Amino acid sequence: MTQHLPNDPAYLRALDVAHHLPAQSSYGLQVELGGSRIITQAQGSTIVDAEGNRILDGMAGLWCVNVGYGRRELADAAQKQMLELPFYNTFFKTATPPPILLATRLAELLGGELQHVFFNNSGSESNDTVFRLARTYWALKGQPQRQIFISRTNAYHGSTVASASLGGMSFMHDQGGLIAGVEHVMQPYQFAEGFGEDEETFAQRAADAIEQRILAVGPENVAAFIGEPVQGAGGVILPPKTYWPKVEAICRKYGILLVADEVICGFGRLGAWFGHQLYGFTPDIVSMAKGLSSGYLPISATAVSREIVQTLRDSGEEFCHGFTYSGHPTSAAVALANLDIITREGLVERTAQDTGPALAKALQEALGDHPLVGEIRSLGLIAAVEIVSQKGTNQRFGGGTGMAGGKAGPVVRDFAIAGGLMVRAVRDTIVMSPPLVITHEEIATLAQTLKSALDQALPLLRADYPA
Repeated sequence: MTQHLPNDPAYLRALDVAHHLPAQSSYGLQVELGGSRIITQAQGSTIVDAEGNRILDGMAGLWCVNVGYGRRELADAAQKQMLELPFYNTFFKTATPPPILLATRLAELLGGELQHVFFNNSGSESNDTVFRLARTYWALKGQPQRQIFISRTNAYHGSTVASASLGGMSFMHDQGGLIAGVEHVMQPYQFAEGFGEDEETFAQRAADAIEQRILAVGPENVAAFIGEPVQGAGGVILPPKTYWPKVEAICRKYGILLVADEVICGFGRLGAWFGHQLYGFTPDIVSMAKGLSSGYLPISATAVSREIVQTLRDSGEEFCHGFTYSGHPTSAAVALANLDIITREGLVERTAQDTGPALAKALQEALGDHPLVGEIRSLGLIAAVEIVSQKGTNQRFGGGTGMAGGKAGPVVRDFAIAGGLMVRAVRDTIVMSPPLVITHEEIATLAQTLKSALDQALPLLRADYPA
C-alpha cells in the first residue's frame, strides 16, 4: 500500500472526489477537475494551496475573514474557553457568560432599540430566525394573517429552505421549492435595470416597486420587508443613496417590519459597523454572521427590537426556536476577541478613510479605461467590476444586457486565480471583498492582477463572441 502524507495534494483531491461533497458545487465538475483546490495555510490576506501557490484572498474567505488569517489572539480565546467550558446549551433556562457578554457588546454597537440578540450558527440560520420570529410576532399581536415577506429579485439570504425562499435567486428555488408567502420585487441594480436612467428616478422606481407589491397583496397581510444594505452575492449591488430612506418610509407607512440582512455588510465591510448605519435607516431586526467571528468559528446573530421582544415577553409563550449550538460559548468567546481586534486596530475607520478609498482609486486607475470594463463600483472594502462586450454599454458577451451573459465572468475569474488573486464571478461581474487588514501594496497587486486577467481574457472573448 502506498504511503501518503496527509497534505499530499493528489491524495487529498482523490479523497475529495471519493467522499467529500463541497458546498454549492457541481459534483460532475468536481470529478471532471479531479477534485477541489486544496487550501492548506493562510496568513494575513494570503492563502496557500497544497501545491504551495500563494494567492491573495480578494474574497476574505467567503466575505468573512475581516481581521485576516493567522490571528493567534483568536486561537488563544478559543483554547481558553474550551479548557474552561467548551460547550453548554442555552435551552432549559441556562446560559453561559460568553454569549451574554457578546449580546451586550452587539447591543452597544447597534444602539437604539436593537437591544436583544438571538444566536445561531450561520447567516442562513439567522434569516431562518427572522422568518419565524416575524410571523410569530404578528400572530402574538393578533394579526396572524401577516405572513408575507417582501424581498428582492437576485437577493441572497441563505441556503436553508426558508432563507433561500426569502432570497430571490430562482435557481435556488428550483431545488427544493419556494415557501409560500414570499414576494420578490425589482432590485436596485441600476447598471442592469436602469442603465442610463437618472439615479433619483431609478431610486424612486425601485422603491415604488415595493409599495406596489405591498398594495397588491394587501398591507394587512405583509409581515416584513427584508434586504441587504448592499447585495453581496447578487453582484455587489450598491443602491442609490436615497433608496433605503424611501424603503424605510414605505415600511413605516404600512406598519411593516423592516429587516436588514447584515451578514456580509456588517462589522466594517462597508466602512461602518453596519450597513444600515451608513445608509441612514433603522431596522426592526438585523441578521448578522461572517465578520462577527471573522470566520474563525461558526456563529451568527439576530438582533431584535425592544418592541418585538416585549411582545414575546408579554405573551408568556415560548418562542419554540433554537439550535444545539445557539450561543456556543467558544464561538462567542472568539467573536468577542474578534470585535476587540476590529475596535483596537480601528479597522472600521481604516476601511472608511484609508483602504476603501485606496481600493476604489486603484481599481479605477488600473481598469477604468479597459475595453472590457463597463462599470467599477465599490464601497469600503467591497467592490465589483462589470464586464461588457462593448464599452459604454451594458451589453454582455453572448448577447443580452444587464443580468444576461455569464460567459465572460468565469473566464476573467480563472485568469485572476491563476495569476494569484482569488475573486468571484457573479454572472459577468467580478466581485471582491478582501480582508480589512489588506495593505496598500496588496491593493495595488489586486488591481494589477485583475487588469492582467482582463487583458488575457480580451482576445479569447472577442474570438468566441465576435460582434
